[in-house]
This record gives sequence, structure tokens and C-alpha cells, in this order.
Amino acid sequence: MASPTSLKLDDELKGRVQHLAEVRRRSSHWIMREAIEQYVEREEKREALRSETLNAWDEFQETGLHVTGDEVEKWLSTWGTDDERAPPECHK
Repeated sequence: MASPTSLKLDDELKGRVQHLAEVRRRSSHWIMREAIEQYVEREEKREALRSETLNAWDEFQETGLHVTGDEVEKWLSTWGTDDERAPPECHK
């Protein structure tokens, strides 16, 4: 269920939203809702990546296991070739 939310925009931004709405033949409400939805989805993905990165760092700090950038590059360079290799093994 949707509920109303108030949003204050300066005159310039409000005009830009209204212009875009006219050009796209959409309502200003639709443009703002779409923009907010895309922003939230992007930021949720960014937050998930940040969390995964911190977890990976913690795991590395505990175990010391890693692969080097060169090892990853060599592996990736075989993708799509007849000699595609398995991912490199983690090591200390």
C-alpha cells in the first residue's frame, strides 16, 4: 500500500522534473517515484557490496588466504578460449 510523502524541491529542480515529465509524457509524480526507486536500488546494491567487502577483509585478516591480481588476470584472460582455466586457488 502506498502512502503520501512530502518532498521539498527548489524551484529549479522542480522545473527540471516538470520539463522531463512533459517530454516523457509522464507525471511529475511518476518521474520522482522512478528516480527514488532507482536511487534506492542502486544504494542497496552499493551497501551490499560494501558489506561483502568488509566481510571479505575480515576473513582475510583471520585466515590470510588470498589470490593476487596477477593470478586473477591470468585466469580471466583464458575466459572464452579453448584453454579456459579453473579459478586460482587461495593461498597464504
